[in-house]
Amino acid sequence: MDIRLLESFLAIAEERHFGRAAARLHLAQPTLSQHLQRLERTVGAKLVERSSHAVDLTDAGRAFEPDARAVLAHLGKATRSARDAVEGHAGSLGVGFNFPAGHHVLPAALRRLKQGHPGIRVDLEELRSGPQLTALAERRLDVGLVYGRPTAPDLRSHHLMTLRLCGVVGPTHQWAHRPAAPFAELARHPCVMFGRGQSPAMYDVIQQASAQAGIELDIAETADDPAATGVLVSAHQLITFASESRAVLLARSGAGLTPVRLHSPVPMLDLYAAWHADNDSPLLTLFLDALRTGPART
Repeated sequence: MDIRLLESFLAIAEERHFGRAAARLHLAQPTLSQHLQRLERTVGAKLVERSSHAVDLTDAGRAFEPDARAVLAHLGKATRSARDAVEGHAGSLGVGFNFPAGHHVLPAALRRLKQGHPGIRVDLEELRSGPQLTALAERRLDVGLVYGRPTAPDLRSHHLMTLRLCGVVGPTHQWAHRPAAPFAELARHPCVMFGRGQSPAMYDVIQQASAQAGIELDIAETADDPAATGVLVSAHQLITFASESRAVLLARSGAGLTPVRLHSPVPMLDLYAAWHADNDSPLLTLFLDALRTGPART
């Protein structure tokens, strides 16, 4: 399939106007229309509905659009990789990370990598640990910086650091001016949790600490989006959980959120780099070396 046909279709889908789409692609409008007609013949379905007043996608066009966009994205990535190779650059590496990794270990590792190998491009994606592990399994990431040692047999891992988890409360909560609290007292306060699939290791550490404290958490809300969680905690008498570094940053955000150190027990969580055992890319080796150069911290 001629890639120009997909580019023409996506320009029409975004502009919803043939004239603007043609101008954007530096094409004559009849040429743009011909591209669309050729694409529709290839697909075997009408993709765009055009009237004197409006341009819109058909049901088939709406179904076709995300895959067409993905094809162009993959082609663009492949083209960039080929150009890097031709120009003597090392290529690209896909790296996923969560907040503590982005705060504690990733910036220094990227600086070290850049100093020694300026041609390597690192494509970063911030994700919670669960989605990172899924992306690793689907080969959409080369490396994931995740909570907990991965259990999948085809993954290898390297311990980076150990983190303390804190409670986080809003400005009107009873604990808003309390620097620390025993974990057992959480039994009397409703909390916001995320689905286990979002961060299995963190979820399990919180539940294990609850069991050690002899309590069962009162989970009043479930929210997978960290921003939504922050809004719920700020607006209501709820507690959530975060790494200490993230909790401190939230306290500085102006939303009135406050970290509360939990103890008896202290919930601790390990941060790991994870990658496929059969990934023998030299880029991966260089990136892991840059990560390992920094000492593991608690």
